[in-house]
Amino acid sequence: MLSRIQVLLPALMILSLVFISGCAKDKAADEAMKPSTDSAAMGKEESLESKSIGISEGRTSEGMLPVYFDFDSSEIRDDQVERVEANATFLKSEAGKNIRIEGNTDPRGTSEYNMALGERRALGAKKYLVNLGIDESRLSTISFGEERLLMHGHDELSWAQNRRDDFVIVK
Repeated sequence: MLSRIQVLLPALMILSLVFISGCAKDKAADEAMKPSTDSAAMGKEESLESKSIGISEGRTSEGMLPVYFDFDSSEIRDDQVERVEANATFLKSEAGKNIRIEGNTDPRGTSEYNMALGERRALGAKKYLVNLGIDESRLSTISFGEERLLMHGHDELSWAQNRRDDFVIVK
C-alpha cells in the first residue's frame, strides 16, 4: 500500500504541474487586450472642472455656511457670528426659502447626551437668526447628534469638523 502511494504521488504532482501551466499562450488574445492607440477609439474628452451640486461646506446648502462649535458647547463662538449673519443675509434675499438647522456633535459622549447637545446647538442658531429678523416659521430644527459625521477620524481636526450646525434648504 505504501509503495503504491509512493508511485502515485509523484505522478499526481507531475499531472498537476502540467494542468496548472496550461497550454501555450494565445497571441491573438494578448493582442486584443492591449490598449488601443487609435485616437478615434478614445471617445470624447471630458472636462475636469467640477460642477456645483448644491453643497458648499459640510451638508449646508449652497449660499449659506455651517456654524462650528467648541467642545461640549452650544454657544455661538465670536468667530462664527459672521457666518450666522451671512446666513441671515442669504435668507433675507431668498424670502421664499425655508431652512432646517441640523445640530451635529462629535462622537465623544453618549448618544443621548449628543442628541441633546445637537438640539441645543440648532435651537441656539435658530434663536440667533430670529433675533436678526428671520421669520421663525421659516426655520425648523433637528438634532443628528453624532449620527452624521463628516470626518471619521479620532483627532481634534475631525472632531472640530463634526461639531457644527448645518443649514439646509427644505422644499
